[in-house]
Amino acid sequence: MSGNFARNTLEIRLDIIEANVRRLLLAVAPLKLIAVLKADAYGLGAGPIARACERAGANSIAVADLAEAMAIRPYTSLPILINGDILAEEIPGAVAAGFIIPVSSDSKAKLVSEESARQGRTAHCHFEVDTGMGRLGVRLDKAESILEWANLPGIEFAGLYSHFPHAYGDADFSSAQVRTLIALHASLSSFGLKAPMLHIANSDGIHNIPEAIRPPMTHVRSGINLYGCFDEEGRRTFDLEEVLVLKSRLLAVRELPWGASLGYGRTCRLKQPTRVGTVPIGYADGLPLALSSGHGRFLVGGRSCSILGRISMDYTTINLDGVPEAREGDEVICLGNGIPIGEWARAKKSISYEILCGIGGRVKRQYLDL
Repeated sequence: MSGNFARNTLEIRLDIIEANVRRLLLAVAPLKLIAVLKADAYGLGAGPIARACERAGANSIAVADLAEAMAIRPYTSLPILINGDILAEEIPGAVAAGFIIPVSSDSKAKLVSEESARQGRTAHCHFEVDTGMGRLGVRLDKAESILEWANLPGIEFAGLYSHFPHAYGDADFSSAQVRTLIALHASLSSFGLKAPMLHIANSDGIHNIPEAIRPPMTHVRSGINLYGCFDEEGRRTFDLEEVLVLKSRLLAVRELPWGASLGYGRTCRLKQPTRVGTVPIGYADGLPLALSSGHGRFLVGGRSCSILGRISMDYTTINLDGVPEAREGDEVICLGNGIPIGEWARAKKSISYEILCGIGGRVKRQYLDL
C-alpha cells in the first residue's frame, strides 16, 4: 500500500524565493549574498531551497554544523560555510569535504591545521570576532591571534565576520560593531592579511544598519528574508513576498447547540447555536497555542473563521457561521494567502523564525515553481 495521506501541506514557492534573492542582491549591491539555510532552511527543506538560491545568484550557503553541510552538499555547488563554531570531532569531515570552517580559538585553529596536514589539504577558514554578541568568536583583546592562526600550515584565511545581537533595535551599538570589524580588518590588512570575505549583516542588519551593507563589507547573510519574513520590531527598507501557504481540510462540519463546550478545559462554551468545523491540524503541526479561543483564525472559502476553544495536538475547531456553504473536505488556509507569519508571531509574543522552525514534520512540504 502506498501513497501520500498527509492531511496538511505546506506549499513553498521556489519562484518567489528566487525573486526575493534577486531583490536582496539588488538592495545590497555590490555586496554578495550568503543564503543562511541552517536548521533545514528553518524547517522548510534545505535541498530545494539551496537550488533556488543558487539559481537566483546567491554566492554561498551557511549552515549550523557538519551534519547540515553534508546533507545539503548534493543539492548545490556553492561554497558551504559552517557558521558559528565547530566541534573537534567534526573537523576531519569538514576538512575532507572542503567546507568553509569557522575558527575562533587557539585550540580549534591548531586542530584544523593538524587535520589539514594529515589529509594533505588546505582548509578555507573564516575567523569569527566577538564584537558584542557574547556568544562565540575571538574577543577583541585577543584578536592578534588571528595573525597566528592564518599562518598555521594547512589554513587559508578566507574570511572575517561577526554577528549583530540587536540590529533591529540598537543602531548605535550595531554601528559601533561595524566600525570595530572594519578597523580590525584594516589592521590585519596592514600585515598583509586581507579577508576575501568580510561580513556582519544578517537580515535585520540589511534593513537597519546601512554601513553593514556597504564596502569594505563584501557579503551579507540572509535567512528569514529569503521567505519574505522580517523581524517584527525592525525596519523594512524594501518589500519581499512571503513564500508559504499552510493548508488543511475540513474533517467535520457540525451544528452544535447553545451551551455546548469545545475542547480541553471547556474554555469555549457556545452562546448560540453555531456551525463548527473541525480541522485536523494542531500544535504538533506548529500551531501556536496562543491562537486558541478567538486569538487566531483560518480561511475557508477566502473568509476568516475564528478559532474556537483550545487548540489540541491534532485538531482545531473553527466557527463556520460566516461560511454556510462549507462542507467536509473543503480546503482550509491556516497560514499564508492573507494570514501573514507575523500574525502568528505576534499572537505568540515570539518571532517569525520560531514560527517557521516550529512547523511539524508530519506536514508535507510541497515545492512549487510557477
